[in-house]
Amino acid sequence: MIEKKALSTLEFDKIRVRLAEHTEFSGGRELALSLIPTEDLQTARDLQAQTTEARELLSQKADIHMGGVHDVRPLLPRAERSSLLTPAELLDIRSTLLRARSIRRALIRLWDQFPRLATIAARIEPCDPLIEEIGRCINERGEVTDDASPELARIRAEKRIAHDRLISLLERIVHSPANAPYLQEPIITQRQGRYVIPLRAEFKGRIPGLVHDQSASGATLFIEPLSAVELNNRWREKQLEEEKEIRRILLQLTELVGDEAPYIQRTVDALAELDLIFAKARYAEQLAANEPELVPFRVPHQRRRQQRKEADGEGEPVQHPGSVIELKQARHPLLDPETVVPIDVHLGDDYFILVITGPNTGGKTVTLKTVGLLALMAQAGLHIPAAEGSRLTVFRGIFADIGDEQSIEQSLSTFSSHMSNIIRILDYADERSLVLLDELGAGTDPEEGSALARALLTYLLRKRITTLATTHYSELKVFAHNTPGVRNASVEFDIETLAPTYKLSIGLPGRSNALAIARRLGLNPEIVAEAEAMVSPTSLQADSLLAEIKQARDEAQATLAEAERKLRAAQALEADLRYRIAHIEEARREVINEARAIAQAELEEARAEIVRLKRRLAVSQVGDSLHKQFLAEAEAELARRAQETKPVEESVASIGESATQEPLREGDAVWIPSLQSVGRIVELDPEDEMAEVQIGAFRTRLPLSRLERREEEATSEVYEPPMGLQKPSGASLKMELDLRGQTVDEMIPRLEKYLDDAYLAGLPWVRIIHGKGTGALRRAVREALAHHPLVAEMRPGEQGEGGDGVTVVRLVSRD
Repeated sequence: MIEKKALSTLEFDKIRVRLAEHTEFSGGRELALSLIPTEDLQTARDLQAQTTEARELLSQKADIHMGGVHDVRPLLPRAERSSLLTPAELLDIRSTLLRARSIRRALIRLWDQFPRLATIAARIEPCDPLIEEIGRCINERGEVTDDASPELARIRAEKRIAHDRLISLLERIVHSPANAPYLQEPIITQRQGRYVIPLRAEFKGRIPGLVHDQSASGATLFIEPLSAVELNNRWREKQLEEEKEIRRILLQLTELVGDEAPYIQRTVDALAELDLIFAKARYAEQLAANEPELVPFRVPHQRRRQQRKEADGEGEPVQHPGSVIELKQARHPLLDPETVVPIDVHLGDDYFILVITGPNTGGKTVTLKTVGLLALMAQAGLHIPAAEGSRLTVFRGIFADIGDEQSIEQSLSTFSSHMSNIIRILDYADERSLVLLDELGAGTDPEEGSALARALLTYLLRKRITTLATTHYSELKVFAHNTPGVRNASVEFDIETLAPTYKLSIGLPGRSNALAIARRLGLNPEIVAEAEAMVSPTSLQADSLLAEIKQARDEAQATLAEAERKLRAAQALEADLRYRIAHIEEARREVINEARAIAQAELEEARAEIVRLKRRLAVSQVGDSLHKQFLAEAEAELARRAQETKPVEESVASIGESATQEPLREGDAVWIPSLQSVGRIVELDPEDEMAEVQIGAFRTRLPLSRLERREEEATSEVYEPPMGLQKPSGASLKMELDLRGQTVDEMIPRLEKYLDDAYLAGLPWVRIIHGKGTGALRRAVREALAHHPLVAEMRPGEQGEGGDGVTVVRLVSRD
């Protein structure tokens, strides 16, 4: 059981108050103030998961809020009894249902992402007919509208007519020149629900009427003129009819609410639960808290029997209850976050009782309260102010005896008060409980108190009850050291500053610092020396040994922390390098594949051109063996180039050292790994460490670092034009020359040079484009071709080749 006293002692009630500050309506606030930790593991896990979902949803700036929500549950019993609800109360119900409907729709849409919140939202009942009916009958100002019923609309129309007639009559009376001397002022007002005019008291009776009131001074009488009585009565009758119809409408709406009362109850219950969950999320953000891992009690198992020296001989075997407490960088949530010192608290596999020693005000009690309060928070579904990875079991009972609870009314001393609490705790605690005991055995004779404290710890050990206890007794340090299942812990103290550090050190008992503090504060050295002489040598040696052990442990922990820091840095660097290498390799593949895709497209275009040439040769019947050989070699070359342009397969980039090479020179054959191609250096640029490389039919500029020397015997892969012909320097020669738009004088030298280049390049035939136009350029071209020594024959272009605007030329063979 979770003791109410423990909730108070561990200040869980203050946590509830702070949690309530984050709720948005009274229903959620009530749940926050009555929050009780659960004892069930699965329930606690579900509560934690709800808080986590709410934090995630809030981080997405979702429009989930309780604005417009009211706790209308107290109105429901009245509605069920047909006790009339006011327009304001009905509007509160409508506002609540509207907001509930909006929240339900929003969370249902997010079911896959936030299933627990959506499940709660699914309990919300839309109550759409009630929402619409209240909205139809009552406007935002809380007025029943004419649309509420035809009868109300009729009554109000007649009331307006009666009112207008009444006011018109009274206006004539007060503005009549004959009545002006008798009136206090020409106004119309109301008294006792009827319209009246102000008559001077001294002129009473001058205007016949009924007196309804008089001013405080008695100088003014408020009269209802007799001529207006009938109209006033008519107007008043319509008022009463209107009130009666409004009451009927409100009663009808009240009965509708009564019919829907169970659904409204469930809706507000769900809204209150959601409000509490989102309050937990907001409080967790304020605390910079994390979700703890809630784990089951481990299956108990027999520990290896260990021996200890006791008066009664051998110790009993220790059986761990399976509890888990592993709090990392835990902070007390009620302390100032700027000054609180985080602590690490954990129970090992071989101990479940922790004996904490150390100086007063050193943080022992805060440690107990931190552990107990964080356990309560975790079991209530609250995230805890501790680092990620913190783990806790869900305890069936949490008990605490902390602080000076001396009772004057019960005539109990401090010791008696502690004993009363401990007796009660021992009656209820079991192996699934957590017990927190502050200053165990204090408040009585030290010898007896120490013996009693030791006996209590032995009992708790035998009952396998997870316990954290603080003490000043040195005998308990020895007990914790020698007893299986028990472990020492201490809060540290800085001798130099004479102040506690509030850090918890598990595994070492606290040192006695009385003599050191006295010496540090300046007590006469002779007195300190005499005091040391009175202390047993064994105690002094033990204290000195503890100091040395602590120093060695601190140094080891510092070394370990530095090693872990360097390891994390190295791992981060390794991950960064792997990431960079992977992206560089990916970028390299993309560049290569893009270049090869372009080359592949050009090859496809060349293939298409060869197909077209084959057709033309077949049609022109000039496809001799020379042409066929040329086409065959061109196709073979295209096939080889197509093989080279296959995409680079993905591979893991390997890093190796490149072999030492002699400086590259112009004319050297080289291998380009990034392009998976062979080329030859045409031009070197040593200053920029760049080279212009001929790769097949194109040139490119590449860094020298990306080139590898290729032995001459392997240079057969370097591109050579088909048929052993040598192309002229410069860009690859096209198989057509466009002369359109040029004069005869401009054309002749271009045509001469082109025919020479085509012959040297080994082209078997070419096309000369001159256009049709007036025919002058065509005639000049064909006349020049007819007498040119490199022209074997010529013919006009055929359909599909350009017709008479083109001349096809077959060049003489170079053989």
